[in-house]
Amino acid sequence: MGLTITEKILARAAGRQTVQPGEVVFAAVDIALAHDVTSDLAIDIVEQDFGGKVRAPDKIIVLPDHGVPNKDIQVATLVKKLLDFAEKKQIKNVFSVETGDYGVCHTMLPYRGFVRPGQVIVGADSHTCQHGSLGAFSTGIGSTELGNVFATGRLWFRVPETVKIEVNGRLPDGVMAKDVVLRVIGDLGVDGALYMAMEWTGSTIEAMSIAERMTLTNMAIECGAKSGIIAPDRKTIDFVRARTKESFEPLYSDPDAHYAKTLLYRAEDFVPVVAKPFLPSNVVPAGDCQDVQIDQAYIGSCTGGKYEDFAAAAQVLKGRKKAPQVKLLIVPATTEIQRQIIKDGLYDIFMDAGAVLVSAGCNACLGYHGGVLAAGETAISTTNRNFRGRMGHVDSKVYLASPITAAKSAVAGYITDKL
Repeated sequence: MGLTITEKILARAAGRQTVQPGEVVFAAVDIALAHDVTSDLAIDIVEQDFGGKVRAPDKIIVLPDHGVPNKDIQVATLVKKLLDFAEKKQIKNVFSVETGDYGVCHTMLPYRGFVRPGQVIVGADSHTCQHGSLGAFSTGIGSTELGNVFATGRLWFRVPETVKIEVNGRLPDGVMAKDVVLRVIGDLGVDGALYMAMEWTGSTIEAMSIAERMTLTNMAIECGAKSGIIAPDRKTIDFVRARTKESFEPLYSDPDAHYAKTLLYRAEDFVPVVAKPFLPSNVVPAGDCQDVQIDQAYIGSCTGGKYEDFAAAAQVLKGRKKAPQVKLLIVPATTEIQRQIIKDGLYDIFMDAGAVLVSAGCNACLGYHGGVLAAGETAISTTNRNFRGRMGHVDSKVYLASPITAAKSAVAGYITDKL
């Protein structure tokens, strides 16, 4: 029996010819990313348990992104500790406010050429699975595990089973990758792919841009998956080659690979959806929520702050104004994207619509700053989680949606997929 792409990557990283789901392997890690929130304990592990040893500084990427510019003393302290650690250990790949080139780590890594097909990538952040969009095995780990990776360059993994999600056909107008992944999460439930690799395939996925594919793999964790992955094709190779000269060897699932289960979808059956509070799996058609008044529309984050997300929202907002009671926040994932939306005139469209441009980063996605919700407020958001209190007060509510649906709702003043 053949192997899936995930099994092949882990086998190669472990120096093995083959592996099976359920096996524990000790694998080499190609990239370890560290941001401001979760690196504190990892640094302590290195200093206290490994005598300050860092095995491969060139494989560590430092990206403060959750609370930047520093939102308070606590975040300022965490960022200083991380940047001091990077300087002390001669870690050169640092992207921060100080460098002027910064943003959400999961968007920065692929666009800066650090993500390549066939790699093993880890980070102490659950949405590290986004990098599977380029054919890598990428997963979130704990802070203590990250410290061990810093010091040894390796980590143990239990080889996951794989669930195959095949989508064929052409998506209807107004439907984005966010609608696709939310629908699948709704079907699977929050633990329907527990510790599995979610492998996306089919003609619909092949037709998607790299940016849209990133949305699919980013949210694998929201149904309990270990990782998300898409086999590299010509789009993938071209995207990677344009950003790095480093060599790589793509891997692909065998025709007779075993899958724990397979989900089949017709693209034409998808509609714009929202995930109601307080779970990403609480999915209903957006048209069913037109009685939900909103106080805020938030377009940003690793799932909704890419250039294509803003281009889609701008098509809706051009020549229109947001509803008077709605705060419309535009939060680019990176400074590069921020520059591009200004250069291409999208900034003017957003400002004319009454929006506020927030600095690049995670910001209110996790309730830090730049759009935190008060008690009783309701937001529609392109972010990836809507747990109770996720974007602010525990008595606020968040509805997850695509950039198109969020923009339409900002104009209407209530959740809608039509204008």
